Amino acid sequence: MKNPLQFLQIHPFAVEAFFESSLVLTFAIPKEELQNRIPPCLQLDTFNDEYGFIAVAMVQTKNLRPKGFPKFMGSDFFLIGYRIFVKYINNAGKRWRGLYILKSETNQKRMKFFGNIFTEYEYNTVDIQNTKTGNTTQVVSSQSNFKVEIEEKENASLPSMSPFADWKTARRFAGPLPFTFTYKPESQRVLIIEGVRQNWKPQAVEVTDYHIPFLEELKLKKVVLANAFIIKNIPYHWKKGKIETWQPQPKH
Repeated sequence: MKNPLQFLQIHPFAVEAFFESSLVLTFAIPKEELQNRIPPCLQLDTFNDEYGFIAVAMVQTKNLRPKGFPKFMGSDFFLIGYRIFVKYINNAGKRWRGLYILKSETNQKRMKFFGNIFTEYEYNTVDIQNTKTGNTTQVVSSQSNFKVEIEEKENASLPSMSPFADWKTARRFAGPLPFTFTYKPESQRVLIIEGVRQNWKPQAVEVTDYHIPFLEELKLKKVVLANAFIIKNIPYHWKKGKIETWQPQPKH
């Protein structure tokens, strides 16, 4: 059944928020396993032409509201987002790095309601507890059996199986990237949403424990934790969405 509010789902106005914290774990997967999970208008953003990446972002958000509106009109919520790193060549021939959304979860029904009216991110609600004790942070959902535990420390070590040789290389696949893309195959419509951030200084962290059921649901054969970063106290806004019609390139 066609969504009667579909005309609103193009991110019709700019939105702003404040990220109290954003913890991102990035997982490396052989590119062949991810290729069929993105639309044909996008390309995987790969490392050494071998690995594609899924980012799991856990974001404590405050005062989400239309840009320019007073803070008291905003919403506070926690978000868990699952995204694939991708590239898109726009109609002007520019290559943009960005993210393709697989799933979005929030702890607030209000965010699910409005998020699903004004975006195509298909939010679900789930219980989420975000607790910090000393240098340790835990994000847990008893409903979905989700758990991530990290420790903030100087000279954090890369995950043991990471394909990256150092944190500098790993930082390139830490997210978030400037653009988020969604695609409507029936109209070949690409919706492009650009995020603008300030004071973006990710800190590498060590992951001491994790269980992410959604990654298991994808039935990927090889999933390797590649990096983990946290950032704090970030003003952020998203520009009004832009629409392009994807023009497939002729095959030679």
